[in-house]
Formats: sequence, C-alpha cells, structure tokens
Amino acid sequence: MQTATIFNHETVALDGQAFSGCTFQDCRLVYSGGKPPSFTNCRFDGCEWKFDDAAANTLAHLKVIWAAGGKGPVQAMIKEITGAGGR
Repeated sequence: MQTATIFNHETVALDGQAFSGCTFQDCRLVYSGGKPPSFTNCRFDGCEWKFDDAAANTLAHLKVIWAAGGKGPVQAMIKEITGAGGR
C-alpha cells in the first residue's frame, strides 16, 4: 500500500494497488483491467485517467453496444456507477 505519497508528473500503474492519503499531481493514471485499485482519502489534481488493454477493450465494447442501439443498458450502468440509480 502506498501511504501519504506525493506523485508528481508520473505515470502510475493502478492495477491491484492501494493508495491511502496520497496526492496525485498532473499524473497519468493507468488502469489495464486487472484487480481494481483502491483509494482512501486521496487527492487528484490535473490528472489524466488512461484505460489500457482489457480496460480499453471494455470501454470499446460499451461504445459498440451504444452504437448498436443499446443506449439504455449503458446508461443504466452509468447510473449504477454514479449511485444515481435510486438505490
């Protein structure tokens, strides 16, 4: 676990990592579709979120679903992710 670390202008691989009290300044944060990272009391300033490999494939698949007329299911997933699904 990374604790109270300041990342500045770095590329940080996120898969399977845990961060607590960290600050990310102008970083590229890369998730490749492995075990999701965890963030506790972290701060993000001017960061770029990048999705590679399996994660990028998942996003591409969602775009295909959307374009094929599956707008409703994709919107339902977004609602579930954001907590706007009424639960």
